[in-house]
Amino acid sequence: MKLALFDLDNTLLIGDSDFEWAQFLIAKGVVDKEVQEAKNQEFYDHYKAGTLNIHAFLDFQLAPLARHSRAELDAWHREYMADHVLPMIQAPARALVQQHLDEGALTAIVTATNSFVTGPIAREFGVEHLIGTIPAFENGRFTGKPRGTPSFKEGKIARVEAWLESLGFWWGSFDSSHFYSDSHNDLPLLQKVSHPVAVDPDATLAAHAQAQGWPIISVRR
Repeated sequence: MKLALFDLDNTLLIGDSDFEWAQFLIAKGVVDKEVQEAKNQEFYDHYKAGTLNIHAFLDFQLAPLARHSRAELDAWHREYMADHVLPMIQAPARALVQQHLDEGALTAIVTATNSFVTGPIAREFGVEHLIGTIPAFENGRFTGKPRGTPSFKEGKIARVEAWLESLGFWWGSFDSSHFYSDSHNDLPLLQKVSHPVAVDPDATLAAHAQAQGWPIISVRR
């Protein structure tokens, strides 16, 4: 049996789904443009540098969800998918995922971005399992806080292992395990699988992949 795990932002997508969600909310007038753009860029720069405080980021990222009804958010998300996400999905990324699905691999998208934003994106790829940061939802509304361990850095390993355990599996259940990512933030999970693959990697990950002899691929046209 095979296991195939995929990062999402800047791996399967040409761009960052969370960054684009914030831009979408700015364009809708839902959040303050000046404040949101500045903080969005600040957090994104820390992410690229490997210095992101995930809890501070999630307080910022999830706050807009708590201010609106789920019905309104879902309607906005359908618009966001059409205008922002679908243009970031290219045929080679779809083909890569489909290859593993066709092989019968247990397949999941593993992303730090919250599952409200990324759930429909995973379904667009035909992937049943999503391991994303969970936005807490109580009494019919988001609370603005995460639930459980964020799916970030070492947290991705913890979340993947909990998911595997819930299905009755562990790492040793698989003949091979793949993880595809663009980011050095994902080095903990890349080092955990039997087949790490760098996808259009950042400079730090590219250097590490070259030193370790890992495959480096592109899923961009």
